[in-house]
Amino acid sequence: MFRDIDKLCVRLGDSVRKAIKHIEDGQCGIVLVVDGDRRLLGTITDGDIRRALLAEQDIDAPVELFLAIKENSPYAHPVTAPIGTAPAELLARMISGVFRQIPLIDGDGRVAALATLQDLLPASTPALGAVIMAGGLGTRLMPLTEDLPKPMLPVGGRPLMEHIIEQLQQAGIRRVHVSTHYKPEKIIEHFGDGQAFGVDLNYVNEDLPLGTGGALGLISPPSETQLVINGDILTQIDFGAMLAFHQDNAASLTMAVRRYELQVPYGVIECDGARVTSLKEKPQVGVLVNAGVYLLEPSVYEFIPRGRSFNMTDLIWWLLDAGRTVISFPIREYWLDVGQHGDYAQAQDDMKNGKVTR
Repeated sequence: MFRDIDKLCVRLGDSVRKAIKHIEDGQCGIVLVVDGDRRLLGTITDGDIRRALLAEQDIDAPVELFLAIKENSPYAHPVTAPIGTAPAELLARMISGVFRQIPLIDGDGRVAALATLQDLLPASTPALGAVIMAGGLGTRLMPLTEDLPKPMLPVGGRPLMEHIIEQLQQAGIRRVHVSTHYKPEKIIEHFGDGQAFGVDLNYVNEDLPLGTGGALGLISPPSETQLVINGDILTQIDFGAMLAFHQDNAASLTMAVRRYELQVPYGVIECDGARVTSLKEKPQVGVLVNAGVYLLEPSVYEFIPRGRSFNMTDLIWWLLDAGRTVISFPIREYWLDVGQHGDYAQAQDDMKNGKVTR
């Protein structure tokens, strides 16, 4: 039961950006919007924030604008319970309503505590395995990758892949497959069976490159949701929040996405037939790009070919054609694809300057 409620509270006039900071600090996946007497006006969850990012809502806007937009959603009004409600009843309400937090209200109508699903359920390892795709040649990073596979390049004094494995371990993930191809012995010599790093590692080697998803066909179909992550990514994405978003949307596959801004170097013309209706000089255009992190349900594996090359984009198209639910999970945390020399230098600087905390 979370009782240090002030750490979770924001007030009218505060920005959504401030609410995001409280979500990160409170580690409960929610903030409470309250008035001056700490009476509850609404809630903002991590899932609300992700949906707002996908809708390109302004996170510097005040929380009351956010709550007004939320009025038209299924999540408009928070579910509460009196302080002292039995844990079994709270858990039953969460499960039946498919939500993860319930603010608890005292006799004066003020927020007194917060019940969370993680508090009410016995602590356990999440039903989640992981696959690290570490077989790339790293051609664009030559000559750095002449003697090392890209995931073994040092960042902050440790191999890049060690940061990924540490993050998986801290998220409670223990079963990890690693796909290899280029200089696999360098990876195996460093990580061994994974016990020194708090995980259980199993290696699958691609004799020939099998594309961005082909290694999945070398792994026995799992019985649990799988997190698939490229081995050249430095990120602080919240895997628990991604899993919750995946489950809440009943997705077959969830793909992490990142907003990427493009500067168009020309004036952009909009026309209605031959008539010019507007002109924008060198506009910024934002698009969502694939961030190289996925969640896959076991049922997805029936679409994965065995022993031949294919890409994750192929898998996504096949799932869409089959009518399966594929969703995007916007990353608001730190993320960097270490694919080129400039990216590698950026990773080193970000680690040195504290942008990446480990």
